Amino acid sequence: MVETVPAPSRVRAIDSHTEGEPTRVIVEGGPDLGTGTLAERVQIFKTRFDHFRSGTVCEPRGSEVVVGALLCEPQDQAAVAGVIFFNDVGYLGMCGHGTMGVVRTLAYLGRIGPGSHLLETPVGMVQAELHSDMSVSVRNVPSYRYRASVPVEVPGIGPLPGDIAWGGNWFFLIGEHPFELVAKNRDQLVGATKAIRSALEQQGITGKDGAPIDHIELFAAPVSSVASSRNFVLCPGASFDRSPCGTGTSAKMACLYADGRLAAGEVWQQEGILGTCFTGSVQPEGDCVLPTITGRAWITADTTLIFDSSDPFAGGIDF
Repeated sequence: MVETVPAPSRVRAIDSHTEGEPTRVIVEGGPDLGTGTLAERVQIFKTRFDHFRSGTVCEPRGSEVVVGALLCEPQDQAAVAGVIFFNDVGYLGMCGHGTMGVVRTLAYLGRIGPGSHLLETPVGMVQAELHSDMSVSVRNVPSYRYRASVPVEVPGIGPLPGDIAWGGNWFFLIGEHPFELVAKNRDQLVGATKAIRSALEQQGITGKDGAPIDHIELFAAPVSSVASSRNFVLCPGASFDRSPCGTGTSAKMACLYADGRLAAGEVWQQEGILGTCFTGSVQPEGDCVLPTITGRAWITADTTLIFDSSDPFAGGIDF
């Protein structure tokens, strides 16, 4: 049984966007998740405080595109903070753009300055460097391609081959498709990628150990002459990533490295649907690669969220 615990009446949140994709960092007033591992705390978050997740990022206080980040005390004191990422439909193992937003938020709060910092996440320790120009480089968790050129039959579209890869979340990456990756086509692209995700589920195509693939990533030639490719990324739920997607770029580079198309240390410029870019590279580590992603984030608000117990939508609106 889910335990209903009244949400705090006031929650301090710092909003930012990373290359166009918003992050809301909860810095005060979050739920007490105990002192276990971040993975254990995610389970407590899910079972006891899911109304806090939906109340902070869903309408009427947020929207389907907002990614939330709850700052926690880390277990490993080498980390400057622990962080749990979530969105309008659930929880994320890792979030590249969100990590950049968290680092900029910690700098805004005066908790860190330029230099290298560790963040503890449910899927492992993440190293991030805040540069003097306030750009952020994130050294992501070990990433790898799980399966190559997996065919999926998508109703209304036809057969599409894609790679299954881990970059902190599970991705299905497609380079051969009939779609033009421009912002004006966003409704078509959301519809198509949702159909692909549904087809994967129906046909039993998963990540390692049966893990559901909840991110779909399409690729095409870039618009910018300096970029390496352009992508469109469907996130869990029905929202798409406005940024080039940090974990998606990590997954893409893992596939390129596996194919011998990206050398260790070689720069990859991933352009997103808005034309903004992440700069990435990888270093091999065993059967995986360690990706580093660099981008920019800007603080957009320092706000107090008010929770009124008489409000029928205090826990958010679930569509």
